[in-house]
Amino acid sequence: MSDPLKIAYSPCPNDTFVFHAWAHGKVPGAPALDVTFADIDITNGMAERGEGDILKVSYAVLPWVLEEYALLPCGGALGRGCGPLVLTRESGEAKDLAGRTVAVPSERSTAYLLFRLWAADEVPGGVGEVKVLPFDEIMPAVRDGRVDAGLVIHEARFTYRNYGLSCLADMGEHWERTTGLPIPLGAIIAKRSLGAERLRELAAAARASVRMAWDDTEASRAYVLEHAQEMDPAVADQHIGLYVNEFTADLGEDGYAAVRGLLTRAAAEGLVPPLGRDALHFG
Repeated sequence: MSDPLKIAYSPCPNDTFVFHAWAHGKVPGAPALDVTFADIDITNGMAERGEGDILKVSYAVLPWVLEEYALLPCGGALGRGCGPLVLTRESGEAKDLAGRTVAVPSERSTAYLLFRLWAADEVPGGVGEVKVLPFDEIMPAVRDGRVDAGLVIHEARFTYRNYGLSCLADMGEHWERTTGLPIPLGAIIAKRSLGAERLRELAAAARASVRMAWDDTEASRAYVLEHAQEMDPAVADQHIGLYVNEFTADLGEDGYAAVRGLLTRAAAEGLVPPLGRDALHFG
């Protein structure tokens, strides 16, 4: 019996929901997994160092890792109406951010790419200092006046009003309005060295795990809430409803177009290296 494959994904409800069946040996014929929980800025770094067989990463990091890893066509997070938000203490307009300090969760995140593309269009002269903070520290930093604005992700979409904050702009709304495409957020990648046949098996296992989660939503509930960092169960349900959708089961034509569109536009702005022609090819 072969050793379990090393996989790392976040403790966020969408990932634990998606991978519950596979991680618990409930997907027939799927390889066993050795699971590590890590926030996406950690898994991005793991991918750049070639650590781990299967990883959940930001789409933004793909240009740096696709020689060693293949993008799986399922299991990730894309969608509509689910983009990062720019939050401020008081309501205002995009131009108010010119020269101001903005906290972001990572400079190698999809959220950051979407933010930079938005700022290039909407903030005359650009923002000022960009400070990287753990995502759970961003809203308190904005609230307490330590930064002028914050770029937030995950369940912060549902909780920022609890901090008395205002939404200055929705990066996903800007992306969808300017491209017509879904918002690419998190990708599932696997080591190319595993071989084409094993990569196809992994994609089939991820897809089956998604389907099983949908077929019995209660089966994963304890696992989701155990790792949801004291998140309100209703917020966890909202989180899953937003980030687990048809693109999680299969990227499809629109999903691949969104990924290519994001990385092509980001490369044109000098934010990421250009993609090779077949870099996203799978199988």
